[in-house]
Amino acid sequence: MHKTLTAFAHADTPASVDHPRPERLVDGNPLRTTWNHFERDGMSAGLWSCTPGAWRIAFADDTDEFFHVLSGRIRITDEAGLARIFGPGEACVIPAGFRGVFEVLEPVTKHYVFVKRGEMR
Repeated sequence: MHKTLTAFAHADTPASVDHPRPERLVDGNPLRTTWNHFERDGMSAGLWSCTPGAWRIAFADDTDEFFHVLSGRIRITDEAGLARIFGPGEACVIPAGFRGVFEVLEPVTKHYVFVKRGEMR
């Protein structure tokens, strides 16, 4: 099997566009665009952008997300009410099982990596 680098800047991955499910919406109806550049063995990585708005998030018990904000600003608030704001150059891990609210304060673009531990070999 040939192994090659996945350089995001040179990827021609088609965009996938969606909105949060209506029952999860908190504010607005943000448009989310995802370029999933890499996927294998329970891991996926790519580029994600979104317009302002907020929705409830509920991570699966086996899935963590690392992200790094390139532009814009987001606020993530956990179930206990602790809110953190992330802007350009900042990174975070959302742990498996996390529940809370994800809010896009300014149009955002970020790199992401999802790891599903239950599917890894």
